[in-house]
Amino acid sequence: MSTMDPTAIETRPPASSRSAGRAQAALLVAGSCMPVLGAVLLAPVLPTLTQVFADTAGVAILVPLVLTLPALFVALFSPLAGYVADRVGRKQLLIFAMLAYALFGTAPLWLDSLGAIALSRVGVGIAEAAIMTCCTTLITDYYSGPQRNKYLGLQTMVSALAATAFFALGGVLGSISWRTPFWLYAVSAVLVIPMIFKLWEPDKVTHKTTVKVPVPWRQVGAPAAVTLFGGIVFYALIVHLPYVITGLGVTDTGLIGGAAAIASLATAAGAISFRYLAKLGTRKLLVGAFGLAAVGLCLVSLAGNVPLAIVGAVIASAGTGVLLPTLLTWAVNGLDYAQRGRGTGIWTGSLFIGQFLTPIVLGAAAAALGNLGLAIGALSMACVLALVVTLVRGPRLVTISH
Repeated sequence: MSTMDPTAIETRPPASSRSAGRAQAALLVAGSCMPVLGAVLLAPVLPTLTQVFADTAGVAILVPLVLTLPALFVALFSPLAGYVADRVGRKQLLIFAMLAYALFGTAPLWLDSLGAIALSRVGVGIAEAAIMTCCTTLITDYYSGPQRNKYLGLQTMVSALAATAFFALGGVLGSISWRTPFWLYAVSAVLVIPMIFKLWEPDKVTHKTTVKVPVPWRQVGAPAAVTLFGGIVFYALIVHLPYVITGLGVTDTGLIGGAAAIASLATAAGAISFRYLAKLGTRKLLVGAFGLAAVGLCLVSLAGNVPLAIVGAVIASAGTGVLLPTLLTWAVNGLDYAQRGRGTGIWTGSLFIGQFLTPIVLGAAAAALGNLGLAIGALSMACVLALVVTLVRGPRLVTISH
C-alpha cells in the first residue's frame, strides 16, 4: 500500500466563476443511483423471465446474465470512461450516457428475443460505467474538504437505500408484467434535463492537453487493489444474506426482505457517518471498517438463528458503509483535475469487478468448504488479514499545506 494518506490532502478545484451547491449534489447523487437500479431492479422478475423464455437454448445461463452483464461491463469500461471524461469533459459524456442508459434500458419493452435483451444489457452496462465515473468525478471536481466527504458519504448512503427501494419496486412492477420494470430506466431521460441546465464543466482548459498528464499508478494502484477486495466484502451479504436466512429455515419472503432492508439501513448509516469520521484518516477508517466487517461476517457465518444473523449483517454492513467512501477518497483526493476522471474510472472498475466476482468467489468457496456459512467465515478471516496489512503497510497521515 501507499505510505501517504490522501484524505489529509486538500486539493482545490480548478478556478471557476460558478460555485456548486445542493442542487448539483442532488443531481450527481441521483445519477449515481442508475447503476444500482440496473443491478437490483430486475432480480424479482428473473424466475418469470425463465418461464417466458423456457424454449430458448441456454436460458439457464442467459437469464442470470440479464442481471449481471451490466456490472461486468461497468468494470470493463469504467477506465475508458475516465479517459474520455478527462479528454472531452465530464458533463458532455454524462449527458450522452444518461440518454444511452434510457435507450438501452427500455429496449426490452419492445424486444422479443432473450439474446437481444441480454445484448441490450451490455449497452446499459457501458452507459452505467460512464454515468458512475462522471458523477463521482464531478463530485470531486465541484467540492473539496468536508463538503466533498459529506457528498461522497451521501452517495454511498443513497445508493444503499435505493437498492432496497428498487428491489421492492421491481417486485411490485414485475407482478404486473415482466416487461413493466424496464419502464423505470426512462427516469434517466427525465433526470438529464436538469443536468443539462444545472451542471457545468468545472474547467475550461483544453482537454487535448490533459490526457498527456499520466495517471499516478503509485497512488491509484493500492486503493484500486484494496477496492477490488472491498467490493467482494461490500456485496457479499447483499447477494448472500437471503440465502443465509433461508438456510435458517425461513420461508417468509417478507422476513427475508426485511433482513436485507435492515442491513441496507446499516450500510447507509455507516456511509453518512463518513463525513464525521474522515478526519481520522484513511488508515484508521480502513482498520475500523475491515474490523467491523470481520466481526459481522463471523457472526453471520456462525449464526444458528435469524436474530444473530441480522445482528452480524448490521455490524458488517455498517463497516462496508464506511469502507466505500474511504476507499474512494483515498484513490482520488490527491489527484489533479487532469487525472481525476481516469483515476475515478479505475477505482469504479475495481469496485464493479469485485461485485461481479462476489457470487463466483463465495460460490467456489462454499463448494470447496462444504457450505455457505464456512465461505462467509473464510471471508471474515480475509478481512482480518486486510486489517493486519493495513496496520502494517497502510497509508499514514500526512498533512500537506495548500
